[in-house]
Amino acid sequence: MPSDAIPREKPHSTMTSFAHRISNIRPEGAYQVLAQAQELERQGRDIVHLEIGQPDFQTFDPICQSGKDAIDEGHTRYTPSAGIRELREAIAARISATKGHCSPAEVVVGPGAKPGILFPILALVNPGDEVLYPDPGFPSYRADIELAGGIPVAAPLLEKRNFSFDLDFLADRMGDKTKLLIINSPSNPTGGTIPREDLETIAKLAIERDVWVMTDEIYGDLVYDNQTAPSFWSIEEARHRTILVDGFSKSFAMTGWRLGFSAMPRELADKVALLTMHAVGCTAGFTQVAGVTALEKCRDAVNAQIAIYQQRRDRIVDGLNALPGISCVQPSGAFYAFPNVTQLGLPSVELARRLLSEAGVACLSGTDFGEHGEGYLRFSYACSLDTIDEAIERMGAFVRKLGLR
Repeated sequence: MPSDAIPREKPHSTMTSFAHRISNIRPEGAYQVLAQAQELERQGRDIVHLEIGQPDFQTFDPICQSGKDAIDEGHTRYTPSAGIRELREAIAARISATKGHCSPAEVVVGPGAKPGILFPILALVNPGDEVLYPDPGFPSYRADIELAGGIPVAAPLLEKRNFSFDLDFLADRMGDKTKLLIINSPSNPTGGTIPREDLETIAKLAIERDVWVMTDEIYGDLVYDNQTAPSFWSIEEARHRTILVDGFSKSFAMTGWRLGFSAMPRELADKVALLTMHAVGCTAGFTQVAGVTALEKCRDAVNAQIAIYQQRRDRIVDGLNALPGISCVQPSGAFYAFPNVTQLGLPSVELARRLLSEAGVACLSGTDFGEHGEGYLRFSYACSLDTIDEAIERMGAFVRKLGLR
């Protein structure tokens, strides 16, 4: 063989070359079920979609027009990694008016809210640190903890407490190894909100035990019955160890615009801005300009949307509770119903699978959100009343086929 020839590598499995940090990462169940439902539709089946947590409203007209105008005005170049000044000021003003004082220097903008979850975890958590997270809860929490080399500790949410935390569990498990606690209120998948007194108890624990708290409030505007969701950011004595995560996807129907933000103490914000710089560079400028418009001019549109969601919530909860073997706590926020289905006698995964294949109703197993989701299903009511009625009718026929009346 010529001396300059490149030796041929021996065949080997590429699986062995992957880093350990991604070995346990799994896809979100919603995308898997959506793909299965779409395949059934390609085969001619009629499917009722209640699996995806995405507003069915179009992005509000002033936001769209603002984005278009921003493109025409040349907002198509790089921006500061932490976000344009105008948006950071608008975000800080909104937080200060509704939750507690926030300065623009404490705000980091990102392409969606997910970087606001991942980057602070990367900035704070060392290998071996424990991170408490809600279970059932958003799947990215556990994935991000593992990416950082942390040890995920599932903290149960209890139906009997309207899906707030088991506070005794938190008190027992929050120890010397605990670096961070993640809370999500209103919650995906339960729709539950954490009451103020629980947040105050959590704040006392976090201060006593030197634990950071990340509060994911992406559904914070979507609260019903003329109520508001208490924010952990509003607990002033704990703000020096608080990370607030929020975004525009749910409240302003801007899922595809990829615009979110996080707020945190300045020293941490500077580190998160560095991670943003090296991971994604920056967030699209015209999207950020549209975000300013959303915050400053679309509050009435958000409130009108909330009223419609409340009608849908009432319809689906009443419908689910009318079905034998199913009980559903009324969610106070977000746009998810999380009924207890233990009396149907099937594992949650099997029940969700059969509802899709036999009844044509796409929903998620509670276990897509953690082991404590067993015995539950998640339904998104970001859909029309007619869609909800059709789903309840099909589920009723399915339950009767199981022999429950």
